[in-house]
Amino acid sequence: MKVRDAMTKEVKVAREDSTIEYVANEMKNLNIGSIPVCDLNNKLLGIVTDRDIVVRGLSQGKGGNYTIKDVMTTNPVSVSPDTSIHEATDIMSQNQIRRLPVVDNGTLVGMLAIGDVAVRDNFIDQAGDALSSISEPSRPNI
Repeated sequence: MKVRDAMTKEVKVAREDSTIEYVANEMKNLNIGSIPVCDLNNKLLGIVTDRDIVVRGLSQGKGGNYTIKDVMTTNPVSVSPDTSIHEATDIMSQNQIRRLPVVDNGTLVGMLAIGDVAVRDNFIDQAGDALSSISEPSRPNI
């Protein structure tokens, strides 16, 4: 099975000049934890997560009026629609991420979340293995 078979195709995107407050409200309204950042041609520029907003934004004194460009992750890990689900879950596991932008020639065409994989009967074990690796602490607890 390929990523194109499991990805979400209708994806809410933000622009670099979107405010932190606007994107945080979009995440709340859509009940999602990340939003890809694209230019007007839907070229992927980055991704912003709820954690980015807190760690790179609010904790650094960047309030809701700052732009997403100030807190987003640039050059995010992504996959193509033709990537196998197995390879995509390996990438999620290795990079400890739960969501992957799906790009075709640099243009965002969808998002693949660990939940998209978990609901597929034949990939439940892979999703569980990936989630286990994603959830491992990246540094020792202090």
